[in-house]
Amino acid sequence: MTPPERYRHAPPRAGAMIEALRGLGYSTATALADLVDNSIAADAGNVDLTFAWKGADSHITIQDDGRGMDDGDLDRAMRLGHQSPLDPRGANDLGRFGLGLKTASFSQCRRLTVASRRKGGAVACLRWDLDVLASSRDDTWRLLVGPADGSHRLLDPLQPTPQGTLVLWENLDRIVTPGFSEQNFLDLIDLIERHLAMVFHRYLAGKPPRLRIAINDRAVTPWDPFLATHHATWSSPVATLGPGVAARCHVLPHRDRLNPRQQDEAGGLEGWTAQQGFYVYRNQRLLVAGSWLGLGRGRPWTKEEAHRLARIRLDIPNSADADWKIDIRKSTARPPVALRQDLTHLMEDTCGRARRVFAHRGRVAGPATSGPVVQAWRAERLSDGMRYRIDTSHPAVAAVLDNAGALTPQIRAMIRVVEETVPVQRIWLDTTEGRETPRTGFGGAPPEEIATVANVLFKDLVARQGLTPEAARERLLRTEPFHHHPDLVAGLRAP
Repeated sequence: MTPPERYRHAPPRAGAMIEALRGLGYSTATALADLVDNSIAADAGNVDLTFAWKGADSHITIQDDGRGMDDGDLDRAMRLGHQSPLDPRGANDLGRFGLGLKTASFSQCRRLTVASRRKGGAVACLRWDLDVLASSRDDTWRLLVGPADGSHRLLDPLQPTPQGTLVLWENLDRIVTPGFSEQNFLDLIDLIERHLAMVFHRYLAGKPPRLRIAINDRAVTPWDPFLATHHATWSSPVATLGPGVAARCHVLPHRDRLNPRQQDEAGGLEGWTAQQGFYVYRNQRLLVAGSWLGLGRGRPWTKEEAHRLARIRLDIPNSADADWKIDIRKSTARPPVALRQDLTHLMEDTCGRARRVFAHRGRVAGPATSGPVVQAWRAERLSDGMRYRIDTSHPAVAAVLDNAGALTPQIRAMIRVVEETVPVQRIWLDTTEGRETPRTGFGGAPPEEIATVANVLFKDLVARQGLTPEAARERLLRTEPFHHHPDLVAGLRAP
């Protein structure tokens, strides 16, 4: 018979353990999103966040109208690790570790008070106070009953409601730090609003929406990262990649197809380039916003300007948390090996489409023609690298060379100088730092300016080369950059 295992009872020190948990890496926005998850799990239809600035005495409340908790439920919810991530969960459960309420709150404040009421029941209230734990002479996990002295009035909004929960953060030592001003507080509120608008946009959308979130009585407007309702957005069919895993690829419109407000809003929290990538959702709650998830062939892909319009929606079930390595903060995900090849194919196809839209500024080619578009520049891949050459078959160039006569050597020399001095590095830096491609293809030019240049070439094609007006227009429609201006070309008339 095997003897019983010897063991020692080794509980963690309460104060030390909680202080350590404060360093999990939550931002204020991600911490509050974790609390909204709890409200959704409680079937809340409304969540109200209140930010009160009073310097060091500032506080934040999060109140919902969900089903609420009685004293026993609240006691379990306030205990760390009351639920194992291995326990079975409902298909719509947004939690996993049984730590979110506590770790998210501790990361921002030193006093967490939660009051809750089930329908028809009394208000239950429990509190964690890190200063009380820090000053304790023993290692007791002191879960205090009731609000702190002077904080009763902050729980008053729960009193007239039939059911719901109110979470109170006080002693905001990780938010109101030395030098933190009221303007900093207001800026933080704006950042939190944008984060919640993104994370819960699928809950906030719809008429009526499944969820309403308000910050200081102002409703949060959902932010759709895919611009799904814009006519110029390309969206693929939904692809099923495994049990409960679905993907839909999107290429957003080039900014030339957006008005200034749309351009600013579509850039999201981090800007156009940073927001490219996969958007991973679990039960329609956004976990990861804009990441290539470490995928790539040979080495992980990095975010590039040319792929800034590529965004891929990825839905996973909550039963796949372990496979996807979802962390406590619900902010990272790593796809399982079995799906990486399929995800890489989707990524490459979407980025290829996004690159073409980005390079051509979202323009759609003119009517179908009988041949390929003649480009003004061609790229040559040589043993010592890429070279860019002016294509002398382009009508604008060919017309000059054909009429150059004795000036031909000088013109060819000029062309060669231009080719050898293309400011590639400058263009690359300006594009990267300015986060936009330089204006080309008469972008932004008035129609009369484009017409002046087109008319010169049109007259040469008709008068010197003997083309009919119809054939000359056809040639221009196959010539860069006039193939982007079919209406203007159609209006050209022979002298």
